[in-house]
Amino acid sequence: MSTTTIRLPEELKARVARAAQRSGATTHSFILEAIAEKTEAQERRDAFFAEALRRKEDFDQAGLSVSWDEMRDYMVRLAKGENPPRPVARKEDR
Repeated sequence: MSTTTIRLPEELKARVARAAQRSGATTHSFILEAIAEKTEAQERRDAFFAEALRRKEDFDQAGLSVSWDEMRDYMVRLAKGENPPRPVARKEDR
């Protein structure tokens, strides 16, 4: 494991120490967990945007979509416990 030095403002350092104590963790483990959580959140955000871009490219190439009215009806019926047929994607006039 490598070592990294971070400089914290005194106010933040005190807040971290208090929060760590309340959670029953050491300051060190609290900071490591916070960094890991922030990193994982950014990685999920990056993956979400990459998937959105991939889907937009698919849409731009195929031009197929489902209208909001059809999708909303489908989702409402699912929420009611029904088993409606999935909407069919079509080319929309642009």
